[in-house]
Amino acid sequence: MRFVPAMAQSTPPIHIETEHVSLVLAVGDKQHVYQTYLGPKLAAADHQLLPNRHEAYVTAGTTNLFEPAIRVIHTDGNPSLDLAFADVKVQKPLGNVRGDATTTTVHLRDPKYPVDVLLHFTAYFKEDVIKTWTEIKHREKKPVVLTSYASAMLHFDAHKYWLTQFHGDWAEEAKQVESQLTSGIKIIDTKLGTRAGWYQTPSFFLGLDRPAEETTGDVLAGSLAWTGNFRLAFELDNQNSLRMSAGINPYASEYTLPANQAFVTPEFIFTYSTTGKGQASRNLHRWARRHGGTLDGLQPRLTLLNNWEATFFDFNEAKLDGLMGDAAKLGVDLFLLDDGWFGNKYPRNGDAQGLGDWQTTKTKLPNGVGHLVQTATKEGIKFGIWLEPEMVNPKSELFEKHPDWTLKLPNRPDDLYRNQLVLDLTNPKVQDFVYQTVDEQLSQGVAYVKWDCNRMISSAYSQYLGRDQSRLYVDYVRGLYKILERVRQKYPHLPMMLCSGGGARADYGGLRYFTEFWASDNTDAFERIFIQWGFSQFFPSNTIASHVTNWNRSHSLKFRTDVAMMGKLGYDIEVEKMTPDELKFSQQAVKDYKRLSPVIWQGDLFRLRSPYEGNQASLMYVDEAQRQAVLYGYNLHTRFLETVLPVKLQGLDPAKRYKLTEINLMPGQKSELAANGQTYSGDYLMKVGVILSDREAKPLTSHILELVAE
Repeated sequence: MRFVPAMAQSTPPIHIETEHVSLVLAVGDKQHVYQTYLGPKLAAADHQLLPNRHEAYVTAGTTNLFEPAIRVIHTDGNPSLDLAFADVKVQKPLGNVRGDATTTTVHLRDPKYPVDVLLHFTAYFKEDVIKTWTEIKHREKKPVVLTSYASAMLHFDAHKYWLTQFHGDWAEEAKQVESQLTSGIKIIDTKLGTRAGWYQTPSFFLGLDRPAEETTGDVLAGSLAWTGNFRLAFELDNQNSLRMSAGINPYASEYTLPANQAFVTPEFIFTYSTTGKGQASRNLHRWARRHGGTLDGLQPRLTLLNNWEATFFDFNEAKLDGLMGDAAKLGVDLFLLDDGWFGNKYPRNGDAQGLGDWQTTKTKLPNGVGHLVQTATKEGIKFGIWLEPEMVNPKSELFEKHPDWTLKLPNRPDDLYRNQLVLDLTNPKVQDFVYQTVDEQLSQGVAYVKWDCNRMISSAYSQYLGRDQSRLYVDYVRGLYKILERVRQKYPHLPMMLCSGGGARADYGGLRYFTEFWASDNTDAFERIFIQWGFSQFFPSNTIASHVTNWNRSHSLKFRTDVAMMGKLGYDIEVEKMTPDELKFSQQAVKDYKRLSPVIWQGDLFRLRSPYEGNQASLMYVDEAQRQAVLYGYNLHTRFLETVLPVKLQGLDPAKRYKLTEINLMPGQKSELAANGQTYSGDYLMKVGVILSDREAKPLTSHILELVAE
């Protein structure tokens, strides 16, 4: 990498650019730095003409009358900050390769106090994604207090603004709602500590001038990479300008910062599209796969069979041995042992005890995890295990030995949720224990971890932090990341699923350490279409774990499988109870999924028909060469005599001709789709389309078609 020297006093505009997007900053009055432009790529020659309307990173305590990006209380009690331009550095790839990332760092400094703020921007040229974060440090004699510390602040000028947010609860994650922003401030935040995304998610769309559609409209898509309390603020001022800030929620987190230490905020990742939400999603998906938004994003994933719905807590060694044989018979890559395998003084036969005692229960598994790994190896598959290492039951040996390791208020009764408490990850000794818990399992040959987190932080008090409790929410997440960094140093490529009682930890802060996340405990296939649709707005398909289960047995096995094949396929089902036809169907589905997984995992996603807008849903994945695609159609609850129009496809080469073949048919079933076996030009498929269901189709039926260019 090479550095571009700092610019002179008469600083030219600072341009942070990708292939199609420009973010322009300029030094103006009193050496303040302004955001002068954010939008479609603008010719550099025109950057000098842009007006200095919005200060890029607004401070508190001086002339600002609206939401600040940063507020500092100095050691003398002064609550103001004034940030002036100091210099800028641009770190480009060697040889200035246009396809790689360029990092621009804008250095701001207070003229009166020794406080420095560094605004970092990394622009990913080909993906049209910009990542930004802030670094705060000082040289005052005593610690200063940070009461606001945004990762990013962006400004917009449009006639109107529409915000698309995603919210929910357990078993109803990622529900999508859009509303127009009006004068004042709209806050999306969480104060839950661990299960931060339980009710609100740290990702959004912002439509400018009019609501953004899937293929039309100017839209910014943003996502905060933080696995803790977050805050997104959208403030529409008296001049109809919009100020957006994103970062850690400063609630109960006034951070005391010693001299010469840097406070580094989490990254805010965003992209700008002039052609709607679909292109914004594809930009984020490509960035995540190629640049570490998810671990090993370009590598294959494992299909698996989980035991939870087959056994719950009731199993033994022989039962698990048999289930691993079923996994091999099904054709998946891995068997995942869920909750209930640990604890001896307090065996884990339910969720009221044993959590924290990570030794195999001798009455269930007399030969330990090593035997299960050996059985899996004999069956030609891998073995994975469930852990919830951040939590503890009071009825456990761990709690009896280390009650001071939990978060709990002094002089107050324990606040239990799911019969458990949260371990204090601000404490280095607890961090060591959690790391050793994971390492002990992996050292026995475990090849996959489902890392769960089933409760929020309440009664928030750390005995380790003592009187400095305002560090708790921030340092808990930093402690979690320290553990995960240690795990990844020793096991850099071991696949792990990020789970939080469902999808309450779907964020790019945690996902950088994981290969996938569990989208929801709700595996009802109808509900999963909406849940997976929501998460697909920001996360690529190879990160969204989607399992075939018996949550709703009224849905056909085919429908459940077709929905699960939308994401990263897995099973949580009793294979031994399948009929011969169901087993044969499932075995073929696994084979087809593995064959098509390069397209599903690495291809571009096109959402064709939204379940929010009608009684059908449809989407497709197209490979980069536009030679192969996988098309999904779901008939939800088509009404009597409802007109069903052809689905117009996207992302194909109009000059190529594609043969369509329906897959995932039950044994003996023939395709009833007119398009099956037919060949069409890409132009025809995108302008005319094909019927994927009709008024005669039964509710909750589905079709998957493979497209191959001839």
